[in-house]
Amino acid sequence: MVQGKERYVESGRVAYIGYGDDKGKLCVIVDVIDQNRVLVEGPCSNVARKQMNLKALQLTTFRLNVPASCRQKVIKKNWEKDNITEKWNNSTWAKKIAAREKRETLTDFDRFKLMKAKQARNRLVNIEFGKLRKAAKKSGGKKK
Repeated sequence: MVQGKERYVESGRVAYIGYGDDKGKLCVIVDVIDQNRVLVEGPCSNVARKQMNLKALQLTTFRLNVPASCRQKVIKKNWEKDNITEKWNNSTWAKKIAAREKRETLTDFDRFKLMKAKQARNRLVNIEFGKLRKAAKKSGGKKK
């Protein structure tokens, strides 16, 4: 693993909820109950304190410096101090999720416009590639 990118199940670890009632929200692991369950809370993403199965959570690289079983006020203060919501929105993971959601909401006409834009882009790329290939052929191709 790359140093600094480890994702351990620990108090203060920020997690993305993959499925269930709060799907798509961020939460913080408040305490570890056993091998399969943790106590989570997301004061800034409207996730109530509750136990969740680890299979429903996807751990992020973000971590809050909070003690185990701390109060909501402490979690919220540290969340805002560390700008977790802003960091999450700037992450590649969140951007992919946003792009996927945007694609899902496209209408037929939007999909048609997207197809035409891609065709126009590909035409330009192919024209430039053809010019480069022609120039390479003219100059003899391979260097000796």
